[in-house]
Amino acid sequence: MVTDRPVAVAGAGAIGCFVGGMLAAAGRRVALLVRPRVKTEIERFGLRLTDFDGAERRLSAGQLALSEDASIFHGVGVVLVTVKSADTAEIAELIARHAPEDAVIVSLQNGVGNVGTLRDKLPGRRVLAGMVPFNVIGMGEGRFHRSTSGDIHVEKDEADTAATLAVPGLSMRASPDITGVQWGKLIINLNNALSALSDVPLAAQLASRDWRRLFADQMAEGLAAMTAAGINPVSATPIPPRWTPTLLRLPDTIFNMILGRTMKIDPEARSSMWQDLKQGRKTEIDYLQGAIIALADQHGVDVPLCRRIAALIREAESAGNGPPRLTPPQIRGGA
Repeated sequence: MVTDRPVAVAGAGAIGCFVGGMLAAAGRRVALLVRPRVKTEIERFGLRLTDFDGAERRLSAGQLALSEDASIFHGVGVVLVTVKSADTAEIAELIARHAPEDAVIVSLQNGVGNVGTLRDKLPGRRVLAGMVPFNVIGMGEGRFHRSTSGDIHVEKDEADTAATLAVPGLSMRASPDITGVQWGKLIINLNNALSALSDVPLAAQLASRDWRRLFADQMAEGLAAMTAAGINPVSATPIPPRWTPTLLRLPDTIFNMILGRTMKIDPEARSSMWQDLKQGRKTEIDYLQGAIIALADQHGVDVPLCRRIAALIREAESAGNGPPRLTPPQIRGGA
């Protein structure tokens, strides 16, 4: 089902190009649905995949099928959905029109609501949730750089889709509680906005106790909302989500020792939300902090810091001047 038919990537931006490229580098047939800019870039420079550990893979444009037209989904066995959350309904309609009925649809998107949207729009099809724990930065000239560590999680199914998709350098785990894993990723992804507002690399932020305390306070709000809703987030690392705020508040020496044992971060790693502000694109704030705010509203939980950060991101989007380079006190404001 997977190995003898192409794998399509629906919305090949940074994550999609990296994942699709890794599959192609391992010999899989891969079709990328791309925007014109990305198509032109890969056709001119090829695809270069680099990693935080120094690994590098290069592919020529001829090793991939590239198209701006969703007809590229014809005959595929799997569709990996990597579009922004706001584009999920639109991509589902394209999948419905062009992908085979028996193709497996796997969401590798941020947020927790995309699989529901895909299943609503694609009734009768096999749709699996997934979670990508690492960041990928588009560096230009066909280069996509993975800047943090972690294995992709895919909802466990009878066909063991996760194991079938895994290739060297791109590990995938079958998860029996993918909903918990997605909420666990969302609580970590609340830091995306701090990266975007600060214009400070993730590693430098995590090395600063002031930034970690801000992240911890925001996480604590999110966890309170989840507790009120009866949601149990699952961590993709050995550290349980509910311990993380306490660990973030520890002195630098102790925290850095713990972080080094659980996660690898490139010194220049940045969040996808930082990239969005840098390139003048709309962010996914409504699907990250926005999801926490909606949950809090439903259950009467106060989340002033999440509200403040969401408002600051929307202001930065409207201004169109890129990351505003705010400090922790400026972000806290009156929250």
